[in-house]
Amino acid sequence: MGSVQIVTTILAAGITAVAVWLAVRAVMKMTAVIRLGQPAPERFGDKGARTKTMLVETAGHTRMFKWGVVGAAHWFVMVGFIVLSLLVLEAYFEVATTDGGLPIIGNWTIFGLVTEIIGVLGLVGIVVLMAIRLRNRPNRPGGRSRFTGSTMWQGYFVEWVVLLVLIFGFVIRGFKVATDHFEFPFWATPVSHAVGAVLPDWQDGVSVAAAIKIMISMTWLIVISLNVTMGVAWHRFLAFPNIYFKREPAKPAGSGLGALRPMTSQGKPLDFEEADPEKDQFGVAQVEQFTWKGLLDFSTCTECGRCQSQCPAWNTGKPLSPKLLVLSLRDHAYAKAPYLLAGGGKDLTGEEKATQAQLAHLDVLSLAEGDKPLIGTAEEGGVIDPDVLWSCTTCGACVEQCPVDIEHVDHIVDMRRYQVLIESSFPSEAGVMLRNLENKGNPWGAPQNTREDWTKGLDFEVPRVGEVDDFEYLFWVGCAGAFEDRAKKTTRAVATLLNEAGVKFAILGEGETCSGDPARRIGNEFVFQMLAQQNVETLNEAFEGREKAKRKIVATCPHCFNTLGNEYGQLGGEFEVVHHTQLLAHLVSTGKLTPVQPVDGGVTYHDPCYLGRHNRIFAAPREVLGDAIEGEIAEMPRNSERSFCCGAGGARMWMEEKIGKRINVDRVEEAMATGAKTVAVGCPFCSTMLSDGVNGKGAGEQVEVIDVATVLLRSVKPETPAGEPEAVPAAG
Repeated sequence: MGSVQIVTTILAAGITAVAVWLAVRAVMKMTAVIRLGQPAPERFGDKGARTKTMLVETAGHTRMFKWGVVGAAHWFVMVGFIVLSLLVLEAYFEVATTDGGLPIIGNWTIFGLVTEIIGVLGLVGIVVLMAIRLRNRPNRPGGRSRFTGSTMWQGYFVEWVVLLVLIFGFVIRGFKVATDHFEFPFWATPVSHAVGAVLPDWQDGVSVAAAIKIMISMTWLIVISLNVTMGVAWHRFLAFPNIYFKREPAKPAGSGLGALRPMTSQGKPLDFEEADPEKDQFGVAQVEQFTWKGLLDFSTCTECGRCQSQCPAWNTGKPLSPKLLVLSLRDHAYAKAPYLLAGGGKDLTGEEKATQAQLAHLDVLSLAEGDKPLIGTAEEGGVIDPDVLWSCTTCGACVEQCPVDIEHVDHIVDMRRYQVLIESSFPSEAGVMLRNLENKGNPWGAPQNTREDWTKGLDFEVPRVGEVDDFEYLFWVGCAGAFEDRAKKTTRAVATLLNEAGVKFAILGEGETCSGDPARRIGNEFVFQMLAQQNVETLNEAFEGREKAKRKIVATCPHCFNTLGNEYGQLGGEFEVVHHTQLLAHLVSTGKLTPVQPVDGGVTYHDPCYLGRHNRIFAAPREVLGDAIEGEIAEMPRNSERSFCCGAGGARMWMEEKIGKRINVDRVEEAMATGAKTVAVGCPFCSTMLSDGVNGKGAGEQVEVIDVATVLLRSVKPETPAGEPEAVPAAG
């Protein structure tokens, strides 16, 4: 060992010791912060499915590959980071001797070939990612960037470290080639040999280059250890457990899509009949009241901004960015951590839990962080502004896009729950809707005895549950389908088509009440439970004696469809629920409905969030339209899982949109740009919002918004005007 090797070895050992010590300290701090969260025992079940999902999502990059070039580049960088860590380890042997290498596998040709390929592709990948970050930098001219709000120096730092580590990997190999100490043939390592051809025959070059490579790597480790909120670096470690512990690992869509997470206190579902706000947690009022998985979510965020780029609120000038919301919660959690770890915090009555002695050693900033309200305006010092919280439509675009499975919607609704149930703080106009749900059983406050008015004028009798027992499907009409004029057209169209196809169905009529979706999404879990339990009891009675496979429900509203199918199981209601477009597609494919006259004029289809993104039903409505129209569907640029929200979800249907551009107008402009004369929808909320948007653009005479069922009815029964069943006086 020469003098150069002695110096490089000492430097490598010294900086590594400091880096490892800081890294251990950082991991202990992060673990302590995450453990401050509430229990989530359900996250430990189904280990096989969790392991499989984690491996598929990470190794297969299933989310990232949706973005083509970005996904491929990121995959090569990820694989490079994992595999080429062996070359960083090898550098510790190379600083000590000019012909050093990894024991055993270090001279295998296959090892040289694989690391060469990965090194080259990793270099290409990181250069592509750097170019994409620069092209989308927040201060670039024109347009909002998905990186707006991200800590840009951290992203640049990580990318440059990766680039330099990869470069010095080839420099080390090049010096080995130049000094005739390289183990691998030219055919296996052509790039390394090419680098060696231009480097001098410097015997100490290998050790010096190896020392630089180690110093770069350990500097990276030191920097991220001193910045535990540096998600752009830490996500490469935290993504694996975050994906593993996702809420529903077997689900093909995002873990936080479909059903909402039930309200829990100390890890157990809340029983409203026995719950006490002074003893049980009602939603989230403090950051430590999120589950430990929530705190892991916040820590894992890589600040990539894909959630932000897809968010309808962000894209229309609202203050909500799912990314910035998560980052605010993350930064607050870690800033508040010293106070919490010292024993501080407020109990459920708002009293301080720690003694003066416990808090005496804390600095002023930690104490101040402990006093911040989780929800509050800038003047109040709040972490999350109320306008941010109430801008969310719960469309799920953020969850669907997140490459590390952060469950944004669950966290937003948990914060809403506390605001509604304990603080009674929510947009005033939504209060009318909640009172109507409690008193009338529907958001519009319509009399219950008018629920069956939509049946008037049909030329056939609509059977009621209790009057007939041999029905195959219970037709869940929903509040919109029963009371809202535009939605009633869809209800009549579906009933007419089912009758035409000979499907035996029945309705609950006045026995039906609101599914509870708007109450639950706004955060009023109490009203949801009240409505849902009533409906579950009614439905169980209607299906008494039937096994689950024969307890079939067809619903026209995706919000009802989602609630009945995904959430009523939490309350003992197990049903087979289908959306009407699924049933209609089946009836057409089996020949029970036959389109005879294609609808022309051009049709585009708007994917409802709760049908498409939340429940992955994209094909059925398109199949129905494909059979019923002339030509191809004129798809909007944002379609299927990337469909843009209409703006009505998350109970936003009953809240005024006062900030930025109206979401429905943005979507209507995209629909009109296709040139289609018909905008087909599969949701009554979407129908209302897009119709209002079309009328607001003054295009009501040129563009029509109608349900998929109405399009099919016009093709099956062309004589039916404007999608309406023939107006024949009702029997009796």
